[in-house]
Amino acid sequence: MSVKHLITAASCKRSARLFNLLAVATTLLAASLFGLGSMMADKKLAFLPMAMSLPPIMIWLAASIFVYASIAHHPDLTVRHYNKWAGYRYYAVVGTLTVLANDLAHLPTGWVGVWALMLLILVPWALYDVWKAGKEDWRDIEVEQEAH
Repeated sequence: MSVKHLITAASCKRSARLFNLLAVATTLLAASLFGLGSMMADKKLAFLPMAMSLPPIMIWLAASIFVYASIAHHPDLTVRHYNKWAGYRYYAVVGTLTVLANDLAHLPTGWVGVWALMLLILVPWALYDVWKAGKEDWRDIEVEQEAH
């Protein structure tokens, strides 16, 4: 015997936007903490901006795996599409900057340039996807599940 579940259009839209919204929020939080740490730090506390800004990125990097996995098998293929590309984008930016950040920080812009690069690549693109997902024609989906 199977049980039918309704997945609403609003739920599909929210799922399609979730990864991007959380990635933007944590990136903005981390960049803000970096700026705050930069204003507070002196020569003796030069590590403070990085010590303040990295935990949100690291926590979201770990949590994002669970968010990504929870949406990866959504019944709506459009939701999967938005989730897949949000993950590709976020992991590519964070992974690339992990490898290149120390070298980029030696440029005249320093660590501010690294954070600016991350913000300029990630935030507009993710917000564009959030906006684009809002313009999709979402529909309710009825899913059959085997009763145990």
